[in-house]
Amino acid sequence: MLTLRLSYDRAGRPGNRRLTPARTVAALILGVSLMANSAGAAAADETAGHITGIGGIFFKAKDPKALSEWYRDMLGLPLQPWGGAKLRYDAPKHPPAMAWNAFPAATDHFAPSTGDFMINYAVDDMDALVAKLKAKGVAILERKDDDMFGRFAWILDPEGNKVELWEPKRAP
Repeated sequence: MLTLRLSYDRAGRPGNRRLTPARTVAALILGVSLMANSAGAAAADETAGHITGIGGIFFKAKDPKALSEWYRDMLGLPLQPWGGAKLRYDAPKHPPAMAWNAFPAATDHFAPSTGDFMINYAVDDMDALVAKLKAKGVAILERKDDDMFGRFAWILDPEGNKVELWEPKRAP
Protein backbone atom coordinates (compact mmCIF):
# COMPACT_ATOMS: atom_id res chain seq x y z
CA MET A 1 0.00 0.00 0.00
CA LEU A 2 1.26 3.48 -0.86
CA THR A 3 0.96 5.92 2.03
CA LEU A 4 1.42 9.66 1.64
CA ARG A 5 1.95 11.92 4.59
CA LEU A 6 1.67 15.60 3.82
CA SER A 7 2.02 18.66 5.97
CA TYR A 8 0.96 22.13 4.94
CA ASP A 9 2.23 25.51 6.06
CA ARG A 10 -0.11 28.36 6.98
CA ALA A 11 -0.43 29.44 3.33
CA GLY A 12 -1.64 25.98 2.37
CA ARG A 13 1.60 25.02 0.62
CA PRO A 14 3.00 21.53 1.10
CA GLY A 15 5.58 21.42 3.89
CA ASN A 16 7.53 18.82 1.93
CA ARG A 17 8.90 20.81 -1.01
CA ARG A 18 9.49 17.69 -3.12
CA LEU A 19 5.82 16.60 -2.95
CA THR A 20 3.85 19.36 -4.69
CA PRO A 21 0.04 19.27 -4.99
CA ALA A 22 0.41 18.11 -8.60
CA ARG A 23 2.69 15.31 -7.46
CA THR A 24 0.23 14.50 -4.70
CA VAL A 25 -2.55 14.03 -7.27
CA ALA A 26 -0.28 11.92 -9.46
CA ALA A 27 0.87 9.89 -6.44
CA LEU A 28 -2.73 9.28 -5.48
CA ILE A 29 -3.46 8.06 -9.00
CA LEU A 30 -0.37 5.86 -8.90
CA GLY A 31 -1.35 4.59 -5.44
CA VAL A 32 -4.88 3.80 -6.60
CA SER A 33 -3.41 1.99 -9.59
CA LEU A 34 -1.00 0.01 -7.41
CA MET A 35 -3.73 -0.81 -4.90
CA ALA A 36 -6.08 -1.91 -7.69
CA ASN A 37 -3.52 -4.46 -8.81
CA SER A 38 -3.39 -6.01 -5.34
CA ALA A 39 -7.08 -5.66 -4.54
CA GLY A 40 -8.30 -8.88 -6.13
CA ALA A 41 -8.86 -10.69 -2.84
CA ALA A 42 -10.22 -7.60 -1.12
CA ALA A 43 -12.76 -7.01 -3.90
CA ALA A 44 -14.69 -10.10 -2.85
CA ASP A 45 -15.11 -8.62 0.65
CA GLU A 46 -16.55 -5.27 -0.51
CA THR A 47 -20.10 -4.47 0.44
CA ALA A 48 -22.61 -2.37 -1.48
CA GLY A 49 -22.98 1.34 -0.84
CA HIS A 50 -19.67 3.00 -1.70
CA ILE A 51 -18.24 5.40 -4.28
CA THR A 52 -16.80 3.71 -7.37
CA GLY A 53 -15.52 6.78 -9.19
CA ILE A 54 -16.47 10.18 -10.53
CA GLY A 55 -19.71 10.10 -12.50
CA GLY A 56 -19.40 13.64 -13.82
CA ILE A 57 -18.03 17.11 -13.28
CA PHE A 58 -20.60 19.88 -13.21
CA PHE A 59 -20.00 23.59 -12.64
CA LYS A 60 -21.61 26.93 -13.34
CA ALA A 61 -20.41 29.10 -16.21
CA LYS A 62 -21.24 32.66 -17.27
CA ASP A 63 -21.66 31.45 -20.87
CA PRO A 64 -21.91 27.63 -20.87
CA LYS A 65 -22.13 27.28 -24.66
CA ALA A 66 -19.09 29.48 -25.33
CA LEU A 67 -17.06 27.82 -22.57
CA SER A 68 -17.95 24.35 -23.87
CA GLU A 69 -16.92 25.37 -27.37
CA TRP A 70 -13.59 26.71 -26.04
CA TYR A 71 -12.86 23.37 -24.37
CA ARG A 72 -13.78 21.61 -27.63
CA ASP A 73 -11.69 23.93 -29.81
CA MET A 74 -8.66 24.37 -27.53
CA LEU A 75 -8.42 21.05 -25.69
CA GLY A 76 -10.25 18.69 -28.03
CA LEU A 77 -13.04 17.87 -25.57
CA PRO A 78 -15.47 15.67 -27.51
CA LEU A 79 -18.75 17.55 -27.08
CA GLN A 80 -21.97 15.58 -27.49
CA PRO A 81 -25.25 16.90 -28.98
CA TRP A 82 -26.61 17.39 -25.45
CA GLY A 83 -23.83 19.96 -24.77
CA GLY A 84 -21.49 18.06 -22.48
CA ALA A 85 -18.76 15.49 -23.08
CA LYS A 86 -18.37 11.82 -22.31
CA LEU A 87 -14.82 11.04 -21.19
CA ARG A 88 -14.09 7.32 -21.09
CA TYR A 89 -11.84 5.68 -18.53
CA ASP A 90 -10.87 3.04 -21.07
CA ALA A 91 -9.69 5.52 -23.72
CA PRO A 92 -6.26 4.74 -25.24
CA LYS A 93 -3.39 6.08 -23.10
CA HIS A 94 -5.80 7.15 -20.31
CA PRO A 95 -4.64 6.45 -16.74
CA PRO A 96 -6.38 3.52 -15.04
CA ALA A 97 -7.74 5.66 -12.22
CA MET A 98 -8.77 9.20 -11.36
CA ALA A 99 -7.54 11.13 -8.32
CA TRP A 100 -9.75 12.92 -5.83
CA ASN A 101 -8.11 15.33 -3.41
CA ALA A 102 -9.31 18.11 -1.10
CA PHE A 103 -6.81 20.95 -0.82
CA PRO A 104 -6.55 23.38 2.13
CA ALA A 105 -8.70 26.49 1.68
CA ALA A 106 -5.59 28.69 1.70
CA THR A 107 -3.74 26.80 -1.07
CA ASP A 108 -2.19 28.85 -3.85
CA HIS A 109 -2.01 25.85 -6.20
CA PHE A 110 -5.11 27.06 -8.09
CA ALA A 111 -3.74 30.61 -8.54
CA PRO A 112 -4.13 32.80 -10.50
CA SER A 113 -7.69 31.44 -10.59
CA THR A 114 -9.91 32.51 -7.73
CA GLY A 115 -12.13 29.47 -8.25
CA ASP A 116 -12.64 26.80 -5.62
CA PHE A 117 -11.77 23.96 -7.98
CA MET A 118 -9.23 22.96 -10.59
CA ILE A 119 -9.75 20.11 -13.02
CA ASN A 120 -6.80 17.93 -14.02
CA TYR A 121 -7.23 16.52 -17.51
CA ALA A 122 -5.13 13.55 -18.62
CA VAL A 123 -3.68 14.12 -22.10
CA ASP A 124 -2.16 11.73 -24.62
CA ASP A 125 0.64 13.95 -25.98
CA MET A 126 1.67 17.05 -24.05
CA ASP A 127 3.95 18.40 -26.79
CA ALA A 128 1.22 18.20 -29.43
CA LEU A 129 -1.43 19.77 -27.19
CA VAL A 130 0.82 22.60 -25.99
CA ALA A 131 1.78 23.36 -29.61
CA LYS A 132 -1.93 23.51 -30.57
CA LEU A 133 -2.72 25.75 -27.60
CA LYS A 134 0.12 28.15 -28.35
CA ALA A 135 -0.91 28.31 -32.03
CA LYS A 136 -4.40 29.30 -30.88
CA GLY A 137 -3.06 32.01 -28.55
CA VAL A 138 -3.59 30.19 -25.25
CA ALA A 139 -0.96 31.18 -22.69
CA ILE A 140 0.85 28.37 -20.89
CA LEU A 141 1.13 29.49 -17.26
CA GLU A 142 3.73 26.90 -16.35
CA ARG A 143 5.06 23.61 -17.67
CA LYS A 144 6.96 20.80 -15.96
CA ASP A 145 8.36 18.02 -18.12
CA ASP A 146 10.56 16.37 -15.50
CA ASP A 147 8.11 15.45 -12.76
CA MET A 148 8.43 11.91 -11.41
CA PHE A 149 4.75 11.27 -12.26
CA GLY A 150 4.81 12.62 -15.80
CA ARG A 151 4.49 15.95 -17.54
CA PHE A 152 2.30 18.86 -16.43
CA ALA A 153 1.14 22.16 -17.94
CA TRP A 154 -1.30 24.76 -16.60
CA ILE A 155 -3.57 27.17 -18.48
CA LEU A 156 -6.60 29.37 -17.76
CA ASP A 157 -9.91 28.90 -19.52
CA PRO A 158 -11.84 31.99 -20.75
CA GLU A 159 -13.67 32.30 -17.40
CA GLY A 160 -10.42 32.33 -15.40
CA ASN A 161 -10.49 28.73 -14.15
CA LYS A 162 -7.06 27.17 -13.86
CA VAL A 163 -6.77 23.91 -15.80
CA GLU A 164 -4.10 21.31 -15.11
CA LEU A 165 -2.99 19.13 -18.02
CA TRP A 166 -1.19 15.88 -17.21
CA GLU A 167 0.56 13.37 -19.43
CA PRO A 168 1.21 10.36 -17.20
CA LYS A 169 4.70 8.91 -17.16
CA ARG A 170 4.79 5.92 -19.48
CA ALA A 171 6.35 2.61 -18.53
CA PRO A 172 9.76 2.19 -20.21
